[in-house]
Amino acid sequence: MEINSGLLEKWQKGWSLSRELPLPTPYGTGFFVAVDQPMVKARYVFADLSDDVSQLAETIHEPWVFIKVCVSPEALLAVVPPRWVLQPQGYVMTCFQPMKSRDIRLGEDYRIEAHSYDATTLLNIIDRNGKVAAEGRVVIVEDMAVYDRISTEEAHKRKGLGTILMLELEKIALVHGVRKNILVATDEGRLLYASLGWEMNALYSSVVIQA
Repeated sequence: MEINSGLLEKWQKGWSLSRELPLPTPYGTGFFVAVDQPMVKARYVFADLSDDVSQLAETIHEPWVFIKVCVSPEALLAVVPPRWVLQPQGYVMTCFQPMKSRDIRLGEDYRIEAHSYDATTLLNIIDRNGKVAAEGRVVIVEDMAVYDRISTEEAHKRKGLGTILMLELEKIALVHGVRKNILVATDEGRLLYASLGWEMNALYSSVVIQA
């Protein structure tokens, strides 16, 4: 599936809502989000390379403003000045059919808690000591479910918590009548999502000027 500006905007809206940040605003062929955090001041996101990307990169000199484009890292580095530093690779992934169910059950030492804000549902898997073992969010944006900040604490990995979390988040999307799912995965996370039937649609490359 092609990653176009319309689909990218829905994902970026979900990302912003999940993190309680301002919604994206148009910037040329892409989008801008004011983050205002010490290590992430702002981000510009584009579905593809255009003159907007190279011109923007030429004008920015302050650190911690990110440019993110759905292209290979080599393609992005070729159009930005040397002061820009490549960041860990991301992968745009989608799942437009039911996720592959696996026979994994939550252990007796865990329970699931749900919290909602804006259009976001946060699920926490809590261990027997009351600490968060895994967490993830799903945001409903029109006809799309955006999955964000899916993580499992190191001590609780390889117990199927990530799979259980994703399947529970999918149930929330289905309650809203949404069957189209999107996320941006890390190297580690994409293996889990692929096992559930997600497909990689595009590389998601990022650069930033570091302090």
